[in-house]
Amino acid sequence: MQHTSLVTSITRAASVVSALALCVSMAACGSGSSEGSASASSSATLPKLEGVKVTGKPGEKPKVEFKKGLKFENNSLAILQDGDGAAMKSGSRICAQLTQYSAKSGEEVATTWEQNVPDCSLVFNPENVVTNVESATLAQVANTAFNGRKLNTTIGIGINDGSGDDNAYMLIMTPVSQSKDYTKAQGEKVKDIPSDLPKVTLDAAGKPSIDMNGYKGSDKLVVQPLIKGDGPKIDKNTYAAVVNYTGWLLDGKQFDSSWDRNQTFDAVLSNMIKGWQEGLVGQTVGSQVMLVVPPDLGYGDQGNSSIPANSTLVFVVDILAKY
Repeated sequence: MQHTSLVTSITRAASVVSALALCVSMAACGSGSSEGSASASSSATLPKLEGVKVTGKPGEKPKVEFKKGLKFENNSLAILQDGDGAAMKSGSRICAQLTQYSAKSGEEVATTWEQNVPDCSLVFNPENVVTNVESATLAQVANTAFNGRKLNTTIGIGINDGSGDDNAYMLIMTPVSQSKDYTKAQGEKVKDIPSDLPKVTLDAAGKPSIDMNGYKGSDKLVVQPLIKGDGPKIDKNTYAAVVNYTGWLLDGKQFDSSWDRNQTFDAVLSNMIKGWQEGLVGQTVGSQVMLVVPPDLGYGDQGNSSIPANSTLVFVVDILAKY
């Protein structure tokens, strides 16, 4: 399997908003259409984003007003509108609507509102916050921004990396929903699994082990659901599936497992081997699926690390969330 690290920057290259950096620090409330200001209560002092106003009903696309040619420092922040939803909870996956504006022209560049495809890549962790602005990760600044906030809050973030006015933009962000990722597959156990496939057993935590059952592999991709979840479906527009997985060679040797790292894996589909790209599409969140990946949909004659060339790979994948 082609690995990617867990999402370390809260960005998403999508047709609606391209490579948007989602965040900065918690700030004092600016309500209604008032101008926002950054708060001294943040764990790190961030510059203020000034000269921006929003109007509209919380939780709907705000009307944003500012003068074109607006100047601001990188990661400058304003809380533009108080939220009226539930408090954002630690460990929740936050879905946020985004709109990007050019600071130079004042024009809207892209938005997730029109197609209603909020970015859901952030898991809120108020303990992982900004302590040093210069070295902060985007995940840290996003967590800091939402600490103590409610859904439907609207914030403005100035992005200015110093490369020129053409590249300076403003991100308007409104978190609109939250949910908890599964910790293991949840759903109905699938009956009538072919008897010649490997046998999977689960421990109390849901971690799989496998008996290859004399299985010799397949020259075609095998996608066998083991547990059928009732969550949303992975489709061609899904950016990433959040999973726990284990992988084995046909001789039963385990070569990788997120369970052993005690850390889920954000499987960015475009970065995965073809067996994962094809096998996960159509599956639902909450499901557990066995993938038997032949060499031509895996690593072929190149191999990878502890995976020999021309290996058939067997995976058991728990789908915990998607975004």
